[in-house]
Amino acid sequence: MIGLLKKVIGDSDARHLKKLDRLVEQIESRADEMKQLSDESLSAKTEEFKKRYQDGEKLDDLLPEAFAVVREASTRVLGMTHFRVQLIGGIVLHRGDISEMKTGEGKTLVATLPVYLNALTGKGVHVVTVNDYLARRDAEDMGKLYQFLGMTTGLNSGGMSKDAKREAYAADITYGTNNEFGFDYLRDNMVTYKNQMVQRDLHFAIVDEVDSILIDEARTPLIISGAANRTSELYSAANSFVRMLKEDDDYTMDEKAKSVQLTENGVSKAERVFNIDNLFDSDHVQLNHHINQALKAHKVMIRDEDYVVDDGQVAIVDQFTGRLMKGRRFSDGLHQAIEAKEGVKIKRESMTMASITFQNYFRMYEKLSGMTGTAKTEEEEFRNIYNMNVYSVPTNEEIIREDQSDLIYKTLESKQRAIIDKIEELYKKGQPVLVGTVSVDNSELISKLLKKRKVPHNVLNAKNHAREAEIIEQAGQKQAVTIATNMAGRGTDIKLGDGVADLGGLFVLGTERHESRRIDNQLRGRSGRQGDPGQSLFYLSLEDPLMRRFGSENMSRMMERLGMEEDQPIESRIITKAVEQAQKRVEGNNFDARKQLLQYDDVMREQRDVIYEQRNEVLVSENLRPVVEDMLESTVARVVNSYTPEEEVPEDWNLDGLVEYMNLTVMAHQELKKEELDGMEPEEMIETIMDKVLEDYNRREEEFTPEKMREFERVILLRTVDQKWTSHIDQMDQLRQGIHLRAYAQNDPLREYKFEGYEMFETMIASIEEEVSRYVMKAQIQSNMKRQQVAEGKAVHEQAQQQQQQADAEPKAEPYVKGETVGRNDPCPCGSGKKYKNCHGSEE
Repeated sequence: MIGLLKKVIGDSDARHLKKLDRLVEQIESRADEMKQLSDESLSAKTEEFKKRYQDGEKLDDLLPEAFAVVREASTRVLGMTHFRVQLIGGIVLHRGDISEMKTGEGKTLVATLPVYLNALTGKGVHVVTVNDYLARRDAEDMGKLYQFLGMTTGLNSGGMSKDAKREAYAADITYGTNNEFGFDYLRDNMVTYKNQMVQRDLHFAIVDEVDSILIDEARTPLIISGAANRTSELYSAANSFVRMLKEDDDYTMDEKAKSVQLTENGVSKAERVFNIDNLFDSDHVQLNHHINQALKAHKVMIRDEDYVVDDGQVAIVDQFTGRLMKGRRFSDGLHQAIEAKEGVKIKRESMTMASITFQNYFRMYEKLSGMTGTAKTEEEEFRNIYNMNVYSVPTNEEIIREDQSDLIYKTLESKQRAIIDKIEELYKKGQPVLVGTVSVDNSELISKLLKKRKVPHNVLNAKNHAREAEIIEQAGQKQAVTIATNMAGRGTDIKLGDGVADLGGLFVLGTERHESRRIDNQLRGRSGRQGDPGQSLFYLSLEDPLMRRFGSENMSRMMERLGMEEDQPIESRIITKAVEQAQKRVEGNNFDARKQLLQYDDVMREQRDVIYEQRNEVLVSENLRPVVEDMLESTVARVVNSYTPEEEVPEDWNLDGLVEYMNLTVMAHQELKKEELDGMEPEEMIETIMDKVLEDYNRREEEFTPEKMREFERVILLRTVDQKWTSHIDQMDQLRQGIHLRAYAQNDPLREYKFEGYEMFETMIASIEEEVSRYVMKAQIQSNMKRQQVAEGKAVHEQAQQQQQQADAEPKAEPYVKGETVGRNDPCPCGSGKKYKNCHGSEE
């Protein structure tokens, strides 16, 4: 057995899995004991396990018996008994690692073992899936098993009310998508009352299709945005200008780097068209940015590959799944530039209010594990970033799929002819074929060519994902021809129809190689499940994007030297290996990009942790006066030190300015006089001022009652922290967008970002303390005080910086500072939108 394991999965994995054999034997040895139990006795095991855990027994000690209980319950409720390899996969997941199991090996059932075991703690287990359909399906199907065992199951999906979400999170086991879990975390840190939060502490998560969620989507942070007030006129003007430009004369394009930029001639043309002297002048930064985004929209972003126009709106196509990413928008004005290019309505840009990367969200779980069919190629990344090892679990039945060497054609046209010929041949033979394409555009081209040959087929792409499950179910029947983009249908098995095995099983035909080997392996893995026969073959051409970017010239010369015809392919393991090397280089570049994203987000993570912790303290504390007093003292000390610098002699200190500032900021009832500070050292000044401030604080508390004062402090703190933090995030975004230019001055952009980000954070904290101090000491307390969320933002991806959305908030009466001179017809300082005479002016 161990020899076969080594052959199938490699030495290190085989050694590790061999160690798990003893545990598997312990689980299997209890099978007869569990069979003897009645349904009631088997269900009662859950309460027994919970008590044993509370009495100090560890989950690892409970594992053999708990897994045996789940296995028997699954046999009775679902009619499915876990295979030995599935028990191994379950142990790997429980230990916080990644279980790599091939398509059709029953990963959904594997997850029930560690989910049940870890749910015994009562802290909640999250099962994370790639889409709502799978989350709902798994919650319903596996929910029957958990219900039998006396556990509750919740489904967390978009559009649910907060009460429904809270109930879903309170369940023992909660199913949902990665986006929904992440956005709920961000939204919980924007609430104004503790009881509005929906999530519990993050205990244990099992991530299904872990490579898709933690690798592919890790380049697109979760962002909650509010609408920013920026004009759309520049997008239209830049779009019209870019349409006039000619390649090489006015702009150059680097296909490998996917970048485009103006030449000197193009810059001169821009200056003439927009009637300006210097495009790179600081006054024209915005125009320059818009021109660059318009260039990218026209020359780099390809319709029906990077995006589609659907119902008058530009929708992003997910490069990894081929699905439409509804509601998501490209960031930094690129989406608006594409809207201008396509002549659809241009929506306003947005401002970031809260954000987090998937890496940092999922690393907050006490324990994290995952499962997928393809993770080995990204093992280093999983280990370095998530501290998870990848273990390849052997298949229950040996894989007998035949993976053929790639066929490489000279031109795209000759490749397409060969593909259509092959599909027609398979159709006539009756063997089902799954045709994998990289883009929507390509899938539609293949479809068009097949229609000409009168070959019936189904197309599964971003434009037609509604019938996904139905199309995938039929894909294994005789004469079925299914064209699918990338990972479409992921999470559902293609089962072979009657007589298909005798024809060779499902034939997987790849129309080109993807940048990632993992995506190619996923396509191959659709065939040959559970010992079924199957075949896979990739067709390439020297004109494919991947080949064009990585050394197809040498191959082209070789084909010409050999005198090969256009329709004659090369079939060579050496060339296939060369393609894989090119893919490895791209994967390396992508890893570096994700790593860099994480390094930058780690700067924000430290700051986010401080703010969220402080915010949580504001929500849960009974008495915030000590917090406010600390802020008052910090503000007073900072201001005193700025007016009495060490490097100056006391005679040069600006005590008049200090007194005036204190009277305007923190003195509520008394007035500070310069004579009181004469001859004092700065420390004494701070002590004197604080004594007076605290006297005033006590008088305000007596005047308004302690209860009203406590709520007033909470309102002021929440409002100030939220507003300053939102503004800070936006400033950090802007800093990051331009920080790479520091490299030209031989400075490390990341180091500069950390340093300047820290300084900006310190400035923000000082600003929060000062504003809280001023409002708490000077503002009038209203009887109708309301805590107000800073804005009702829209949850989006960074790849998707949000559809237009106004802050969903009623005009709020904020505290305002007494003593300000306000005209009767001026807007009231409280922010209500009314004239002063009709608002607070009427009270005087």
